[in-house]
Amino acid sequence: MTIPNRVGVLGGGRMGAGIAHAFCLAGAEVVVVERDEPAAAAGRERVESALAKSVERATTPEPLAALTSRVSVATDYAAFAGCGLVVEAVPEDFDLKAAALKRVEAELQAGAWLATNTSSLSVNALAARLERPAEFCGLHFFNPVPASTLIEVVLGTTTSPDTASAAGEWVTALGKTPIVVNDAPGFASSRLGVAIALEAMRMVEEGVASAADIDTAMVLGYKHPVGPLRTTDLVGLDVRLGIAEYLKSTLGGRFTPPAILREKVARGELGRKTGKGFFDWS
Repeated sequence: MTIPNRVGVLGGGRMGAGIAHAFCLAGAEVVVVERDEPAAAAGRERVESALAKSVERATTPEPLAALTSRVSVATDYAAFAGCGLVVEAVPEDFDLKAAALKRVEAELQAGAWLATNTSSLSVNALAARLERPAEFCGLHFFNPVPASTLIEVVLGTTTSPDTASAAGEWVTALGKTPIVVNDAPGFASSRLGVAIALEAMRMVEEGVASAADIDTAMVLGYKHPVGPLRTTDLVGLDVRLGIAEYLKSTLGGRFTPPAILREKVARGELGRKTGKGFFDWS
């Protein structure tokens, strides 16, 4: 099993562009579908910028023109018709994802695969909205996609063994390492990552130590490559809040978001994308 010749990505934001970049480097033709022309143009710019950096860093032997020629963008879901795999990468909202996945599935040929990049939502619940849930799974990429070497393959109860096997092989072909997780709230990585981050936030809130010193403790003391609060800034405080709220609703009060997180999100301090979160990115 190899990566399908043509791969679709729904959503050209930071995550979607990173996913498109990864599949393009692996040799696939990639089509990115966005909601409108301005978003599609921005998505193309993100993908092409990432590809240009890969060429500059000599992480690919292909010239930039060859890479960009394999990337197309569209605003019509019909562009997915010839894809052997489509990865959904729209915002982390269940109803939005469920509706988007159903629209994508309607365009796919029999035997094509469909995956969601959700970081916490139930793969089983999303699968229940589909006509062909056996060909559906979670592919949880990590941000930033080019630098991350991990992808969670999330299996629903209806995911077929062939789909599970194929997904692991796609991840390996991307040059990344798969871990297989059965569908559960937060899977493995988000559940652990959010638990650590929420406790780090409570420590800042209580005046135990500064955000920088808490992160340094985890980087130097526990060999984490990036501390939990800087990671939160990279992921987005609004994204972390949404995941924490979902985990609280499914796993209980230990995932209750601290006040400092709610307050920062309310002020628009969402991390690197807004220039300020737990750190100043300006």
